[in-house]
Amino acid sequence: MVRRDRSARHRAGILACVAIVGTALVSACGGGSTDEPGGADISTGSRHLNLVAYAVPKTGFDVIIPAFRKTEAGHDVGFSQSYGASGDQSRKVARRVPADVVNFSVEPDVTRLVKAGVVDKDWQEQAPNKSTPFGSVVALVVRKGNPKNIRDWDDLLKPGVQVVTPNPGSSGSAKWNLLAPYAAKSNGGRDDKAGLDYISQLVRDHITVVPKSGREATTAFEQGQGDVLISYENEAIMLQRQNATASANSQVDYVLPPQTFKIENPVAVVNFSEDKAGAKSFVDFLFTDEAQQLWAQQGFRPVVPEVIDRTRSLFPGDIQKLWTIDEVGKVLGKGTAEDNDGKDLKGWKAVDQKLFGSKGSISKIYDSGGRQ
Repeated sequence: MVRRDRSARHRAGILACVAIVGTALVSACGGGSTDEPGGADISTGSRHLNLVAYAVPKTGFDVIIPAFRKTEAGHDVGFSQSYGASGDQSRKVARRVPADVVNFSVEPDVTRLVKAGVVDKDWQEQAPNKSTPFGSVVALVVRKGNPKNIRDWDDLLKPGVQVVTPNPGSSGSAKWNLLAPYAAKSNGGRDDKAGLDYISQLVRDHITVVPKSGREATTAFEQGQGDVLISYENEAIMLQRQNATASANSQVDYVLPPQTFKIENPVAVVNFSEDKAGAKSFVDFLFTDEAQQLWAQQGFRPVVPEVIDRTRSLFPGDIQKLWTIDEVGKVLGKGTAEDNDGKDLKGWKAVDQKLFGSKGSISKIYDSGGRQ
């Protein structure tokens, strides 16, 4: 991760690859396989699946995979796993790194694989809920007792408040994290300048640590860096649960801003998989009531209506407006038909082009150190 000193804040290149040091970080976020989540050996079996995922859902898969292996479909399936920044993981699979199932933070990281010919074009139709088995919302993690009195997005701009959020060039979670205040300040993209003015000030004056992934951002915050961590609600829940055994200066609380963003994390089967039937069975299992209950218990929001109702108490907080990628994409894509075969861009295509692509407004803000 990178800490930006005051003299370097305006330098370009924040989106450059950020090195992570320390074995604790490597084991939490690393790109290698993990054969013993939760202490259970999951590597053995006459069949084998490679799961390549973004960093954050490892805690969920640590319980999901052993549960799948207890089913008839999964009883003889061994797993290898690779976790890391979503964009980096996607690019690796595009280069044909061994993979059977992918789970990324954002849809464009799957779209990259469609363009590379390694995921089918109809991948969203191959599983329920557009192949999105779980999600979350953007939350603000603060130190125990909330000493900076952080309640809403404007509080992040208070003098002296230091914010931790990942690098949007490598991390899908960073995109969600920035979309939440952008949508709140721009009324879902309708006042683009207001949203970008906020992001510019946040990057220029308050984001002092720029890790590669959501999990690395969490680790940085755990180590005492920053006053506020912009993160997934499930990461906030995980950290709060650790309060019972954490030292006093490592304990946290979290806040859901009145306006925040719905996070949707897709999954797909890789079409060069040597066991597509096994990969499909695993993806199907992610949507079962059993798996959905496990996702919820690990802090991830389920997508099956019955399980949503049953686990509602696990997700406290009063969200007055929950923005979605479809809603914001429709606004940002308006008027783009002329350059897109007569149809306005929608969803992530519109959002990425406008905000996060190589010429996107937020990408430019990061490249300039917070200047528009």
